[in-house]
Amino acid sequence: MENKNFDAIIIGGSYSGLSAGMSLGRSLRSILIIDNGKPSNRQTPHSHNFVTHDGKTPAEIAQLAKRDVEKYKTVHFYNGTIVKTKKTTEGFEVETSSNEKFNTKKLILASGVKDLMPDIPGFAECWGISVIHCPYCHGYEVKNEITGILSNGDMAYEFSKLIFNLTKNLTLFTNGKAALSKEQIEKLNQNKIMLNEDEIEAIKHENGTIQKLVFKNGQEISLQALYAKIPFEQNVNVSEDLGCELTEQGFIKVDMMQKTNIPGLFACGDNVTMMRSVANAIAQGNFAGAVVNKELTDEEF
Repeated sequence: MENKNFDAIIIGGSYSGLSAGMSLGRSLRSILIIDNGKPSNRQTPHSHNFVTHDGKTPAEIAQLAKRDVEKYKTVHFYNGTIVKTKKTTEGFEVETSSNEKFNTKKLILASGVKDLMPDIPGFAECWGISVIHCPYCHGYEVKNEITGILSNGDMAYEFSKLIFNLTKNLTLFTNGKAALSKEQIEKLNQNKIMLNEDEIEAIKHENGTIQKLVFKNGQEISLQALYAKIPFEQNVNVSEDLGCELTEQGFIKVDMMQKTNIPGLFACGDNVTMMRSVANAIAQGNFAGAVVNKELTDEEF
């Protein structure tokens, strides 16, 4: 790419990044969107809870969004992976895996997170299809089905309350000794939510559609959906490169204006929130783009 200097670089070209790009493109800002084409929801067959696009595939929504953003001639695209970011006197420099370097006044992180799959055979193959993370994105489609939750501790208890609204045939699988209080267990019992502390051996499935949980003690339980809360890490290691502050949960810490603790560095979408939905990512990206444009305007005027 001939041009190496931009008003803003957006790392991540899915919903939040494209939304930020549109906001800045419409403000005539020179923008570079860098993306490697590997979104975290690439296995998910359908995306929901987003008006006008409910039920479309994630890829279809992203393609439509990119087509819209491509209309703005000051927005440019680069297919690649960022391996290093650093602060400069003028803003930031980013380096790709192919050793290309680009400079920018402002940097927006919309690269999302990488889910860390547990060492359970079949889990990764079912992730986003029948092993799901969000009741708002997927819950309606599996309402009243035989459902499980794979989680433990306070998060498992709170998640159980939420899923109980969608199905009464519900089991909480802690995959080992439950880290729940006596009061929490009593409440689960009152609502007839079963508690299973057996260790999971594998997930039996057909092309990502869960059939059964298989346990190390030989027991098998049939399921039609399994919610899971699993750990993650940031796709771009900005905490080490730039000193970007993270929350206790591992999200990039931002204020109400999508600003990080590093001047000129913004973040939006899955990077910053546990509410991992297309609609939320697009809203945050749109707002982040507007704030970046305002900051550039104030500095230039």
